[in-house]
Amino acid sequence: MGILSWIVFGLIAGVLAKWIMPGADPGGIIVTILLGVIGAFVGGYVGTLLGLGTVSGFDVRSMFIAVLGAIILLALYRFFTKKS
Repeated sequence: MGILSWIVFGLIAGVLAKWIMPGADPGGIIVTILLGVIGAFVGGYVGTLLGLGTVSGFDVRSMFIAVLGAIILLALYRFFTKKS
């Protein structure tokens, strides 16, 4: 996938992750794109470990893996930034 595809893919994955896990998270469109792209890498790594495969293109399976990775990132962010 090219860089523009990764940006669009990341935006979609980030928006879906924020929709699934609503909350007071920071970020506009750039943070949402970064969340989705980094989530795709995290999801690809976790998916490989679990035998689900990697993010290999713009398809439903890859989007599912990327959204799961983005949800993992959101959960980690919330865990480490929660106020006591």
